Amino acid sequence: MIIPVQITEKAEAEIKNIMANKNIPADYSLRVGVKGGGCGGMSYALGFDKPKAEDQQFEIAGIPVLIEKRHFMFLMGMQIDFFEGDEARGFTFINPDIPKRHDL
Repeated sequence: MIIPVQITEKAEAEIKNIMANKNIPADYSLRVGVKGGGCGGMSYALGFDKPKAEDQQFEIAGIPVLIEKRHFMFLMGMQIDFFEGDEARGFTFINPDIPKRHDL
């Protein structure tokens, strides 16, 4: 089975830290999804949840992952990373197949 997303080492460490230290129930998995659309485009979502009938289940780097079947094609090729800077910290979604824009 094709796994649509990748998890970087930084994101993997942060997800495992959350699972170990934030009272996430043992039967919950990391849910990766999309929301929105329209003129704002799509945004991506991460959370912890129990499996549902419409989910595809994966294991990535020892992390149980859930993705709704209807979100699968929107997540194909995405990379989940974790950013920690002076002003902000959080998870980011990167599509390495789309070149970054360089302003001239």
